[in-house]
Amino acid sequence: MWAASCLASCCAACACDACRTVVSGISRRSARIAYCGLFALSLFVSWILREVAAPLMEQLPWINQFHKTPNREWFETDAVLRVSLGNFLFFTILSFLMIGVKNQRDPRDGLHHGGWMMKIICWFILVILMFFVPNEIISFYETISNFGSGLFLLIQVVLLLDFVHGWNDKWVGYDEQFWYVALFIVSLVCYLATFGFSGLLFHWFTPSGQDCGLNTFFIVMTLILVILFAIVALHPEVGSSILPASVISLYCMYLCYSGLASEPRDYECNGLHKHSKAISTGTVTVGLLTTILSVVYSAVRAGSSTTLLSPPSSPRAGGGKPLLPLDKADEEEEEKNKAVTYSYAFFHIIFSLASMYSAMLLTGWSTSVGESGKLVDVGWPSVWVRILTAWVTAALYMWSLLASILFPDRDF
Repeated sequence: MWAASCLASCCAACACDACRTVVSGISRRSARIAYCGLFALSLFVSWILREVAAPLMEQLPWINQFHKTPNREWFETDAVLRVSLGNFLFFTILSFLMIGVKNQRDPRDGLHHGGWMMKIICWFILVILMFFVPNEIISFYETISNFGSGLFLLIQVVLLLDFVHGWNDKWVGYDEQFWYVALFIVSLVCYLATFGFSGLLFHWFTPSGQDCGLNTFFIVMTLILVILFAIVALHPEVGSSILPASVISLYCMYLCYSGLASEPRDYECNGLHKHSKAISTGTVTVGLLTTILSVVYSAVRAGSSTTLLSPPSSPRAGGGKPLLPLDKADEEEEEKNKAVTYSYAFFHIIFSLASMYSAMLLTGWSTSVGESGKLVDVGWPSVWVRILTAWVTAALYMWSLLASILFPDRDF
């Protein structure tokens, strides 16, 4: 017993030292990566608790207040939502604390980039406390998470459009034949991938002998949008490039695939899984990692976007350098008053919304857990969310092409 106690104490001390070493190594440049790591940790905690916490939660009287104990899936969903709520509150509080930070001299700039040991402890406490809040609060959070997830997907689409147009403008701005050829090659590859992908979708999700009219409609509608993108982008009055149209076409086709792949495993038109009603742990892991990468990309992209997050005083928003060189004292003062390069408050809001979105993915949008078993992002709500996201993406892209023509007197 004494030896076991000593061993446990040594392991705890080593773990604390390791955490302290990692935390002390987080710099200003790696702070955003650290936030992404903390968010990824919250997803893994949610996934693990979804798998193992149900028997324990059934024994907690303030959670299991029902005359008839709900099925296991209810407790699995509840565990995910409670971790998500703690994560949401952590990033929302940080967002409110960061409102109005304009330069690095602000003390809150240090809070955003440092104090990681305290922030990790606060995050851990918040997650633990969420398992003591009433079920009514969790139910309310579940309701608003549906709307928060939709907002996150909308921001994700806007970030993609910003990235694609910026990519095109950069290559065209070089005004060299090499970059024009590269632009054509990338566009051609995207279109080949798009139409090749559509053929696979017809093969996988419209099997012969089955009435799969809904799947056929989704695929054909996406192809119509792809053709429409090219026609409008190449119209003389629009004068846009083919690169954004090709990238958005491929993304919409991917969303169509993602939606069709989220159909229930026992649906006869889901050809990917018609021979299997279960899914391996490895496939679940891949699904969760894909979710993490998607959310992390959106957060990091949000942190570097020049249109959404840069405050007016930041260098990215147009602040120029002085024409004359500064002396040493002025340089030190300039460094202290250096403007922040992105909005810290909005950066944390991205993670707050991503917390809601990831909870919806892990619970099948809180309505399909029972029909989907242990799957990630499977069920009819997931299907419609993906398809509607593709249509919203198409509408926003078309608006970005036609807005200046429809309203010539306005600046866009």
